[in-house]
Amino acid sequence: MTTHFITAEIDLQETPVQLQQEIEAKLEQEGEPLRWAVTQVDKEQQTATVEAIVTKEN
Repeated sequence: MTTHFITAEIDLQETPVQLQQEIEAKLEQEGEPLRWAVTQVDKEQQTATVEAIVTKEN
């Protein structure tokens, strides 16, 4: 098992619950999320930048 640092750009959603679901779905494509944080929001582009640590099976 290895750990990886990833950055993802997520479109902002209507509600915080929808945003969290979208973030988790995007991160699960990369591996098992250990932790993540929204580090930047671009109001003009309506996107959020998420940084995360994920694990992957070798």
